[in-house]
Amino acid sequence: MKTPRTSLLITLTGRDRPGVTSRLFGVLARHQLSVLDVEQVVIRGRLVLGVLLGCDATPDLNEIHSAVGALAAGLGLDAEITMGSAPSATADSARGDRLHVTLLGSPLAPAAITAIAGRIAASGANIDRIGRLAQQPVTCIELDVSGGDPATLRDDLARAAVEQGIDVAVQRGGLHRRALRLIVMDVDSTLIQDEVIDLLAERAGCAEEVAKVTAAAMGGELDFAVSLRERVSLLAGLPVGVLDEVRAGLRLTAGAGTLIGTLRGLGFKSGIVSGGFIQVIGPLAADLGIDYVAANELEISAGKLTGRLAGPVIDRPGKADALRRFAAEAGVPLSQAVAVGDGANDLDMIAAAGLGIAFNAKPVVRDAADTSLSVPYLDAILYLLGISSDDVAAGA
Repeated sequence: MKTPRTSLLITLTGRDRPGVTSRLFGVLARHQLSVLDVEQVVIRGRLVLGVLLGCDATPDLNEIHSAVGALAAGLGLDAEITMGSAPSATADSARGDRLHVTLLGSPLAPAAITAIAGRIAASGANIDRIGRLAQQPVTCIELDVSGGDPATLRDDLARAAVEQGIDVAVQRGGLHRRALRLIVMDVDSTLIQDEVIDLLAERAGCAEEVAKVTAAAMGGELDFAVSLRERVSLLAGLPVGVLDEVRAGLRLTAGAGTLIGTLRGLGFKSGIVSGGFIQVIGPLAADLGIDYVAANELEISAGKLTGRLAGPVIDRPGKADALRRFAAEAGVPLSQAVAVGDGANDLDMIAAAGLGIAFNAKPVVRDAADTSLSVPYLDAILYLLGISSDDVAAGA
């Protein structure tokens, strides 16, 4: 296909109204032009419409300018037309990797955007497009960036994000995100706001002792399997009915239902994998429509907890194994899986997945994950997948 020799950039700005786009292209259809790019944004009723056009021969600029100018004047808009060399495929490919840079903040201050944009420019990369994915309760904008090295930019922007108190994700562009088809989440302090074993410990009268061991295990200071058996031993003698009480009182993380429901509507499979207990989270998974579940099993005898586990421990390697098993059952390669967690025992599955997300996580997990979220809304994960709040509302 022959590349046009020259290009025209037409920009219309002003108050939006129906029919602007169709009428502009009606005018342009009278000339031998090809559409190279189109961008339209409406913010609080104000329109910015840009059209990049290619042409093989030198166009009649006076005629185009006159026709577009008359159209804009009739619509109460401002028009600008500039002429230049058409972008070539070679030049476009030389710009390097195309990346999605997602910024989330509550609030998202102008200074934060300045800092991120400055780091992008300093790296030699270019911001091609900016769009808003969400406004409330979290503001999220996405930048399409070209010419940047993903690893370098991720490190640079992560430091800037910490300084500015926002979240930043850097992902490959193209079809990568659209190929994601499985999401697997940790449960305690991720899907739900609670730590199930701490809730059981409260009823067993050993809450303080168990909480200390839990914190050490999640921070990577203790072997998870050893610490779990130690904590479960303190629950010996607890009536089995307490499991139902705890299950009834579980608090979902804000946005959990929206996340799972939206992804299910888009054809995703979902799974949860937990160092907690199947007797508590199994029914929760069924209620939410989650496809796959892996968790530890409490041993029960004569209507009471024995203080032991039945079967193998779902620990750090066990979570990664569960992720692989879920992916195999779903017929999805690991490159198309998303793993979400907050503790050290989530590290292996986060590393194995195509996209690993640290959600309100310990420092060791934030450092290892592809990206992290510090906002308390689980459905913010949708924005990392390029799904806007408007998309969610439209599909509700």
